[in-house]
Amino acid sequence: MAACGGDDDDGGGGEGPGTSEISGEPFTLGTTDYSVTSLDPAASYDLPSTFLQYQIYETLLTVPPNSTDIEGDAAESCEYEDPQDPVTLTCTLRDGLTFSNGDELTSSDVKYSLERNIRIADVNGASGLLASIAKEDPKSATGLAVDPNAIETPDPQTVVFHLNHPDTTFQYVLTYSTASIVDEEVFPEDKALDDSEVIGSGPYTMEEFVSKDHAVLAASPSYEGERKSKTETVFVQYYQESSALKQALENDEVQIAYRLFTPTETNDLKDTSGVDYYEGKGAEIRYWVWQLGTDVGKNEAIRQAAAQIFDRESIAQRAYDGTVTPLYSIVPPGYAGQTDAFKAKYGEPSVDKARQILQQAGVDTPVDITIGYTPSHYGPNAVDEATEVQSQLEDSGLFNVEVKSAEWEQYQNLYKENAYDLFQLGWFPDYPDTDDYLSPFMVDGGFFANNYTNETANNLVTHEQSTDDQAVRVSDFRKLQQLAAEDVPFIPSWVGPNTGFAVPGIEGMDETLDPSYIFRLWLITYNP
Repeated sequence: MAACGGDDDDGGGGEGPGTSEISGEPFTLGTTDYSVTSLDPAASYDLPSTFLQYQIYETLLTVPPNSTDIEGDAAESCEYEDPQDPVTLTCTLRDGLTFSNGDELTSSDVKYSLERNIRIADVNGASGLLASIAKEDPKSATGLAVDPNAIETPDPQTVVFHLNHPDTTFQYVLTYSTASIVDEEVFPEDKALDDSEVIGSGPYTMEEFVSKDHAVLAASPSYEGERKSKTETVFVQYYQESSALKQALENDEVQIAYRLFTPTETNDLKDTSGVDYYEGKGAEIRYWVWQLGTDVGKNEAIRQAAAQIFDRESIAQRAYDGTVTPLYSIVPPGYAGQTDAFKAKYGEPSVDKARQILQQAGVDTPVDITIGYTPSHYGPNAVDEATEVQSQLEDSGLFNVEVKSAEWEQYQNLYKENAYDLFQLGWFPDYPDTDDYLSPFMVDGGFFANNYTNETANNLVTHEQSTDDQAVRVSDFRKLQQLAAEDVPFIPSWVGPNTGFAVPGIEGMDETLDPSYIFRLWLITYNP
């Protein structure tokens, strides 16, 4: 189980595309993904934040374009001591690593970064992904606390992780931005650092960041890894309206437009002269989560009845003009062990079957239900999907639906505080493994804290994480999906491709648009 490897000649700064000289002109990327929660990797778990974090920080490991393999980033190699009992993972850092301020990056910074993330336990962060190197603490917001014995640093270039259970997926967690390495001399131990002060060791430095307006990234002169930028300066411009982004692209005010346009705008831009369309394989999903902390959400019959009514084809066509594909499992097609469990369980949408489920459970109808969505974070069509779900439930005669919305910063807290019975979320992969679409959703309330717990689900996740036998893992993945269809802690909705637009002269879009949703600015060049 070598997470990554290579001989001594492969470390930092050799000849090749990762260390090429500046070869492109500055360019501007425009996006409507403007809700950056935090540039501190301990305080965010959203695509707009990670988009920038991948540019300015290093992780121990990384995901190469269009691959499910992993390779070294700050680490030269990471290997499990015993592949049959994956509880000890040893990583060796590359030589000569430094942060952009000149501070040396050592194993001590790695230990500090991960322990700091667990200690801060930010409600909008992803410290739960680090559970394998934490200990349980019911007093913590995440139920986790720092385990002082989990990370050993025998020398400045060696990090040894002692996991609390066998976990083959931990190597993948180390590729995600929550495992970004920060400077222990700069980042405070117990709180997030202000966005204006963040520094990293990645291919870019953050020269300027104005929330919801713009960011300016500059190629870091101190970076000598395989992600060296081909462009001196990259501008990121945020737009609150997709129509404004569309106009900016058509006027060459931005050279790349990445996320998000309405389906109508997308189809229009495909036919626009002077604009190139790019589409890569995607693993972006939308789904609806039941909050089992409410009286409505805790009733399994109500959850199953709604799942029986849910019409994904209508959502895809009416809310998204056919630009997305119906999804019948929380795991998107193409991942190992994926099965359309919700289609197998519920078949075609049926009001009669839903009514029967409620009658057999003695549930009086119509059921009053509150559904929630966030109007900007997931693009302009989130409201259309929420309206379609409302119509489907109410047209059945079995539900009275109240729809509420809140901007992302508030929404993240509200859905955890039982403000909605059913609420919309989206997911982009943290790492290229099926586990990433199951363990964060099904273990003890998931990252969204919906109060769902099932001992069988917990045991299945523990089992699949403890082995590298793919046949065993696939069997466990399928059982988890079938369990999700039975218990309905969530309802999968759709899966979409990874798309973008660019003006002529932009190169590298084909390579970076892949299911990982890591937009690799360092691969992009602009030569008008």
